[in-house]
Amino acid sequence: MRALRARLPHEDFLFAGDCGHAPWGDRDCAFIQDRCHSMCSFLLERGAKAIVLACNTATAEAADYLRSFIPVPVIGVEPAVKPAAKSSDARRVGVLATTRTISSRRYRLLLERFSGGTAVISRGAPGLMECVERGEFNTPQTRALIARYLEPMLREGIDTLVLGCTHYPFLTDAIREVAGVRPLTIIEPGPAVAAVLEARLREIDALNSSEAPGTERFFIADARNHERVLKTLWPQAATPEELTA
Repeated sequence: MRALRARLPHEDFLFAGDCGHAPWGDRDCAFIQDRCHSMCSFLLERGAKAIVLACNTATAEAADYLRSFIPVPVIGVEPAVKPAAKSSDARRVGVLATTRTISSRRYRLLLERFSGGTAVISRGAPGLMECVERGEFNTPQTRALIARYLEPMLREGIDTLVLGCTHYPFLTDAIREVAGVRPLTIIEPGPAVAAVLEARLREIDALNSSEAPGTERFFIADARNHERVLKTLWPQAATPEELTA
């Protein structure tokens, strides 16, 4: 959302957050596809002209399924293995993601297509998403969890780290503290996804021609119990509405 808003200041965004059923990272494929179907239907009923799957797990398990019947562009989010492989001087890249993303067929195919001669060390990172949702971006406990996942990859010589979950950019400062003086390029997917969304909207002549600032509406499953989370992650947000999908 931060990258999308920066790139597309005049577009109106509908955000559907499935917090009441989170985390998705260890759920099975059928559950993820069912939730994505319900939420996309909810957004389409409210006039969505494109859908961004702002979740690596949802992309891995449901993107192709959704594209088979949804009538608007569906843009996914995948670990940025290709740019990481190109930018790594050491030819050693680390990927932090959810267990479901790391174990997915889509991720294996992504590595086959884009890793080239670069060694990619992939690590599922249970617990990091929950740190973000609690607003614990840089606490001792969060840094200790990051160190558990990151230190082995650093010992294997990575110089580039891909953030393979859309929660993880909030942890960038903590990741840099754990890495210390060791050089580490951190790559997140947001800016690339925003560029793809803009291009797809332009292709279908659907960019907002208004010069007025865009608006945001946030629909959250179990909204009352997650309002604090929303305000932590997006301070300017209005009161969330209940996601009824």
